[in-house]
Amino acid sequence: MKIDKNLDTPLYIQVYNYIRNKIENNELKEGDKLPSIRNLSKQLGVNNITIVNAYKLLEQDRYVYSVKGSGTYVRKKYDIVTYMEDGDIELMTSGVLPISKDSINFSSVSPTPEIFPIEEFKETLIEVLDRDKGNAFTYPEITGYEPFRESISYFLYENYNINVNKEQILVISGGQQGIDIITKTLVNQGDYIFVENPTYSAALSAFKSRRAKIIGIPILRDGIDLDVLENHLKRFNPKVLYMMTNYHSPTTYSYSEEKKKRLIELSNKYNFYIIEDDFLTDLSYEDKKIPLKTMDNLDTVIYIKSFSKIFMPGVRIGFMTVPKSLFPSVIKAKHTTDISSSGFFQRAFDLFLRKGLWKKHIETIKRVYDDKYNTMVKELNRLSKYGISFAEPKGGLSIWIRLPEDIDSVELYKECTENGISFVPGKIFFTDDDIYTNYIRLSFGAVSKEEIVKRIQILENSLRKKQEKDNKYLPFI
Repeated sequence: MKIDKNLDTPLYIQVYNYIRNKIENNELKEGDKLPSIRNLSKQLGVNNITIVNAYKLLEQDRYVYSVKGSGTYVRKKYDIVTYMEDGDIELMTSGVLPISKDSINFSSVSPTPEIFPIEEFKETLIEVLDRDKGNAFTYPEITGYEPFRESISYFLYENYNINVNKEQILVISGGQQGIDIITKTLVNQGDYIFVENPTYSAALSAFKSRRAKIIGIPILRDGIDLDVLENHLKRFNPKVLYMMTNYHSPTTYSYSEEKKKRLIELSNKYNFYIIEDDFLTDLSYEDKKIPLKTMDNLDTVIYIKSFSKIFMPGVRIGFMTVPKSLFPSVIKAKHTTDISSSGFFQRAFDLFLRKGLWKKHIETIKRVYDDKYNTMVKELNRLSKYGISFAEPKGGLSIWIRLPEDIDSVELYKECTENGISFVPGKIFFTDDDIYTNYIRLSFGAVSKEEIVKRIQILENSLRKKQEKDNKYLPFI
C-alpha cells in the first residue's frame, strides 16, 4: 500500500480507497484479517487516527466488521451495501422499497387500486361534507374523533370479543406511527427491547432511533420460542416485546392459542408490555384468527391496528389501545408527532364502519386475495424441485420462502430485478447474521393472477440457471 501525502485527498480516504478496491476486486476475500491499526500506521508512516478513521469508514460502508480484542475482518460479499444497485438493501432496512417502473412488485403487501372501495367511501365522504360542512375540517381531539373511537370500540367487541372502552383508544395515522408513539413513550437509551427474529424492519429502525438494546427471539411455526424467551427474560429486564400474532411479517406464521396464553402469563410474571402489531388478522382464508389482545385480562397488551394495508394505503388511518397507566404519556407523544390525525377521514371512516361497509369490503377482498394466494402456492410448489421450501400460511398477503444454501438471496434479488420482478431478501428482517437468513418474501397483494404465473417463471429461470451453473460434474458414459 502506498499513500501520497502531497495529494489533496485526505490520507484516511486514500487508505479507505485502497482497501475497498482490494475487496471489490476480490484480492481481499471474505474473512481475511486486515493489519492491526498500530502496524499499518507504522508501515505507512501516519498517525494511528488515520487508520482508525479509514477502518471506521470501511465498517460504516459494510466492507469490514470488527471483533473486539481480535481485529478487523472482510465481510461476506453479499453484506456489502454497494454491491446492490443504488443501495437497495440499505433502503429496505429502513422500510423503503425501491421499485423500478418496469418491474412486477412482489415486494409490497399493499393492495392494488382496482379493489379499493372507491364508490362506497366516496359516499361516506360526501355524507360527511353535507352533514358537518366546515366542521369536517376542524381539528378533532388529540385522541381522535369521539364517535369514531366509539365505532372502533364496537368493532373490536363484535369482531374479536375485545372489550376496550373508547377512552382507551387513540386514533393514529397508520401502524408505523403507533410504533413510533409507543417507542417515544416507553423506550429510553439502553433499554432492552425484545422482538421476534426475523421481524418488521421499520419497527427495528424505530427502536434503534431511541438507542435501545434489541434482542431477537427466534420465531417458530406456532409463534415465538418460549424457552428462549423466558431464558432471556430471566437475564434482562425488557420494557416491551414487539410482536405480530397472525400472519407475522415476514414469516407469515401465526401463534397457537397455547402460546398466546403463555405470553400473557409471562408478561405478568416479568412485568413487561407487549406491543401487538396487527394488520392482517382479517385476511384468513380458512380458520378465523383472533388477536392476542382478546386474551389480555391484565391490560398489558398495547394493540396497534392499521386499516391502511387492506383498505386504501393513502388514507393512513388506524388505532391503538393503550393501558390506562400509559395514556397521559402517549397523548403527549402523539401531540408532538402530528397534533392529530385527519379529522375528515376519521368522520368518513366512522360512517364506513357504522354502515357495515367494512364487513362487505373484507368479504370482497378475501375472495380476491384467496384466489391470488392459491395461484401463488400452486406456482411455487412447482419450484420445489429447485430446493426451495415454504409453509402455507392460509392467510395474509405473502409467502416466506427458504432458499437452498448454495443460492444467495441478495444475488437472486439482483438478478430478478434485472429481469422484471422485485421481492424482499429475507436478510433485512433479521436482527443479526448469526442464524440462517437466506430467505425471500414474495407478496401477492399488488399483482394479478396472470402476473403471478408469468413472473414466477422468471424466478424459476433464475433458480434453474443457478442450479445448472453449480452442476459442474456429469456422469461419464
